[in-house]
Amino acid sequence: MLENTGTCTLRLVAESMEALERRIDALRAEIRRSVVARDTARTKGLRAELRIAEQEWEQAISDLAEEAGDPPPAAAGRSSAGSLLPVREQVHHALTLLSVPAAPKLVAEVHAAFFGAAAAGGLAAGKLTHLRRDEKRSFGTAPYARPYYLCAALTAEHLAPARGLVAVSTWPLERRIVGPLSPRVDFLTAAVRVAERAGTVPAGSSTLARLVWRFASNIPGALDIAGRPDTVDPVTVIRAAEAERVVHADADRAHRAAAAERARRQLDQVDQLFGNTLRTLPGKVTRRGGAVSRGNPTVQEKTA
Repeated sequence: MLENTGTCTLRLVAESMEALERRIDALRAEIRRSVVARDTARTKGLRAELRIAEQEWEQAISDLAEEAGDPPPAAAGRSSAGSLLPVREQVHHALTLLSVPAAPKLVAEVHAAFFGAAAAGGLAAGKLTHLRRDEKRSFGTAPYARPYYLCAALTAEHLAPARGLVAVSTWPLERRIVGPLSPRVDFLTAAVRVAERAGTVPAGSSTLARLVWRFASNIPGALDIAGRPDTVDPVTVIRAAEAERVVHADADRAHRAAAAERARRQLDQVDQLFGNTLRTLPGKVTRRGGAVSRGNPTVQEKTA
């Protein structure tokens, strides 16, 4: 009975955190719009609301850790990443901030910049590969038993796992699809999210400044003449990223929507989260480096 009560409490806390995460996402979107509209007063108020919501989220994660029976911070040993949180939650924190599928290296950098952990060692690519496999096994055993799963981004062409990209199961399918324009659109989206969050953090973090600078270095008009990390203006980065993103947004959105609709028709629940399992069909003609060979298998999509 006590065990069931504890499980229910954990589920309620997790559901409360999901509501907070949706609120934080909505606030960040509103901040972005107000920055683009140059509504300084509204931006200031929204950022204050965002800080409060983020503090509530931090308190909720602490409550969740206590309910789960984790030792208090003073007694708990740090992981090799220098963080008290499991790798799974570190990845979720970073991806929630970015709001788009991301490579392990970027996930590690974002977590280190905003959450203070030396995450580069703890969020290595190999660990995330194994983690995603564990998530798939867990989902297959008990679908939707967890509040979220770390899953795959899906290629628009084959609906297969996009190499090296991690996503969150609670995101809409369209957000987890990667089409021809998606890498650039997602890069610009991530730049906006990082710059928005950087604008709410007190100055002084060289790690964060360099992260924003690396994004800005690949966006026309995002850097000033000096071009140094300590001179990057988050608002300028947001405006430059939004200006370019609007050029590609409609075409990218249409491509993702078409692929997502196809995924819903063809894939089951597991494959919609973790990607289509490709199989080989013998007797097909395969082109490799300009040469044609017969009788070799070729990779085809699994049909529903």
